[in-house]
This record gives sequence, C-alpha cells and structure tokens, in this order.
Amino acid sequence: MNEKLYKSINSTAVSSLVLGICILVTGIASGVLLIVNGARLLKHKSVILL
Repeated sequence: MNEKLYKSINSTAVSSLVLGICILVTGIASGVLLIVNGARLLKHKSVILL
C-alpha cells in the first residue's frame, strides 16, 4: 500500500515540477519578446508619430 502511494505522489511531484518549469520558461520568453517589441517601437517613435 505504501509503495503505491509513494509512486503516485512521486509521479505527481515530477509532473508538477515539469509543468512549473515550462510555465517559467514561457513567461521569460514572452517577457523578452515584449521588451524587444517595445524597444523597436521606441526606436521608430518619430516615424510612427508623423
């Protein structure tokens, strides 16, 4: 009984860790893209405002 419980908790912990890492990587990547696009807009600000 204890071994089944251990395996169940272990697999849940591993899947939660993997999901957390994926969410973290996605958040960092989207943040970098937003900063790059914002810098590009600021660079071409004079063209946009004309």
